[in-house]
Amino acid sequence: MILDLHRQGLSLSAIARQAGLDRKTVRRYIQRGLEPPAYQPRPPHAGKIAAFHIYLRERVAAYPQLTASRLFRELRDLGYGGGYTAVKDVLRGIRPGAAPGFEVRFETPPGRQAQVDFAHFRTVFTDEPGVERIVWLFSLVLGHSRILWGRFVPQQDMQTVLRCHAAAFEALGGAPAEILYDRMKTVVDREVAQDGPEPGHIVYNRTLVEFARHYGYLPKACKAYRAKTKGKVERPFRYIREDFFLGGSFRNRDDLNVQFRLWLDQVANARVHATTHRVVSQHFAEERPSLRPLPAGPFQAVLRLERRITKDGMVSVDGNLYSVPDTTRRRPVEVHSTADEVRILEQGAIIAVHPVIDGRGQRRITAGHRTTPPPVNSQTPRHGPPPGRSGEIVALRPLSFYDAVGKRLADGAAA
Repeated sequence: MILDLHRQGLSLSAIARQAGLDRKTVRRYIQRGLEPPAYQPRPPHAGKIAAFHIYLRERVAAYPQLTASRLFRELRDLGYGGGYTAVKDVLRGIRPGAAPGFEVRFETPPGRQAQVDFAHFRTVFTDEPGVERIVWLFSLVLGHSRILWGRFVPQQDMQTVLRCHAAAFEALGGAPAEILYDRMKTVVDREVAQDGPEPGHIVYNRTLVEFARHYGYLPKACKAYRAKTKGKVERPFRYIREDFFLGGSFRNRDDLNVQFRLWLDQVANARVHATTHRVVSQHFAEERPSLRPLPAGPFQAVLRLERRITKDGMVSVDGNLYSVPDTTRRRPVEVHSTADEVRILEQGAIIAVHPVIDGRGQRRITAGHRTTPPPVNSQTPRHGPPPGRSGEIVALRPLSFYDAVGKRLADGAAA
């Protein structure tokens, strides 16, 4: 721009005002012409360190791995009275640079490894206008064929993790020999440190270990701060976001998952993979026989809790409310929670069985649990669902949701 303005005949002062630069800077660029500027490291100041340049060159040539702090101590013993920074400046100019290494791609044989991870998404469902929802994408990728399976879920608790694993194994027709995770709380309980430079050993979540033993695979946590270790499952997240999620319209989370499964079948797993150069679904058909067969029955680990019944006859489990019969006498009850079911017991007898509700802030009332007349000030539905349904799930929505619905209805009426 400076050269172009100069060719148009503008003075140095006019160019400086227009470019926001000093006149001396403008003059320097005009004199230099089109030659690009060359930036070089600032040469070390020829001070107290100058007398030790030859010594440093000889030491670095003989032992390139010597640290600057080590050489600084040696120079101090030889009488050097300068600072540590000057030594580092000199070493920066004489130490041979390390050749950049190449990325090593890690491939696995059929059925050997899968990688699992979660990704964070935000969306507004058309059934809830004006309310932004956070959903998490659980993704499992087989390392050999790159077959991709995923499901959008409302949270990352242990029950959700186990249900997604079981659904993925069922869809794939088997389980891999090992699954690689990052250090999420539902996988890694803690890491026990040990003396010395070697890292400590990892203590895995006990429930996940039992689940892995049931399906016959080995859980494996990747090394800390090594994101590239799980590249096969992390790289597709950007592909999913850009090719499927962005610009999409979804009524609710169920509709989101229906559209996602369709996209997986028709697009993601039907494409030619950029690394393997093979159609993913066809490649997986060859890998499927190498997977471990599914167990005869589902995983039934039970988490036992003690909960108190609320005044309106509900029990809170993982942020959701489940009903008990209004004839229940004891306030403290025992809750048995599995990956798919919530059982509520009074003195050892089962009084209520509910399917697990995905998400938080919802309540489920089973038919027959409300037989007595409700209090005058009660806002809890007292009757069961219409015939043919086993229970009623009532979502607890914020007031902004109803405000947005009212505005939309008002706009429709005005039109």
